[in-house]
Amino acid sequence: MLKARKATSVNDSASFRRMFAPDRLSLGVFFPIEAFERDEPSMRDQPRLARRAEELGFAGLWTRDVPLRDPSFGDLGQVYDPWVWLGWIAAHTSRIALATGSIILPLRHPLHTAKASASVDQLTGGRFVLGVASGDRPVEFPAFGVDLHQRDVLFRENLAMIRRVLTEEFPSVQSSYGAMTGTADLVPKPVSRLPILITSSSRQSFEWIAEHADGWITYPRDLARQAELVAKWRAAVEAVSPGVFKPFVQSLYVDLAEEPAEPPRPLHLGFRAGRNFMLDFLNELAGAGVNHVILNFKYGRRAAGEVLEEIGREVLPRLGKREGTPPLKPPTAT
Repeated sequence: MLKARKATSVNDSASFRRMFAPDRLSLGVFFPIEAFERDEPSMRDQPRLARRAEELGFAGLWTRDVPLRDPSFGDLGQVYDPWVWLGWIAAHTSRIALATGSIILPLRHPLHTAKASASVDQLTGGRFVLGVASGDRPVEFPAFGVDLHQRDVLFRENLAMIRRVLTEEFPSVQSSYGAMTGTADLVPKPVSRLPILITSSSRQSFEWIAEHADGWITYPRDLARQAELVAKWRAAVEAVSPGVFKPFVQSLYVDLAEEPAEPPRPLHLGFRAGRNFMLDFLNELAGAGVNHVILNFKYGRRAAGEVLEEIGREVLPRLGKREGTPPLKPPTAT
């Protein structure tokens, strides 16, 4: 059995260092790496695309947690259980960070989540980042016997237990999920202090998230609003953890046009545009203080492999290198 190692700083994490740094923007990709209609992707060729993302220099691969199918929601994520999927993808990659976006804490026992997280982290040599959320699909909660209206309380309890059992040996913990009395320990422990990012509000206050998360995942907005939110996030983090870097992360749906100069058109939580606009827009986000953007290809018209290749070859190497005058405002859509 692997020896339990008490975690130190989140900045010791290989995954954290690969994905996040002050004054730097990195790119990740959501599974499935494909465009698909309605709610169910094909899930074809994902290991090869994951390896190619790693080779091209993408910083992270993001796994979804969607326990049950709700056709009205429109997106099943990568279909498979996130922990099984992470094991499968981990075996097909070697360096790229692996992250969840996000595990629905109220629907899972915290000891199971903690053990799965630490297992992935140990088996991959510290490549894991745990993204968590309170859940936003109402049909799932009664199926698991969980009160939808208590998910904010359950989220806090669940996160607190996960933190304790991942960082302490033989802890004494009591919550509505159960009790540990100091006579048992959760193993393995992660390679170093496991980064835990909170998604959206998760029904918590902004200040609470700044204090208890190692980073924040949110949704795309127009550049001015996102810049304001980044500044608010930095101020909230500084108020509770002076001098500590906690990354600002956002998602972005992209339909990359074949013509590099094609102007932008809005789509849900993103845009269709050529790579010239995409590069300018990402550089604007970097200037606003965004640290990581997770790309989602669901609404794409081109094969995802082609898009991944073009972004990896033509956009990633030019991030941070401003060419020309970027648009003042991206298209907006809800």
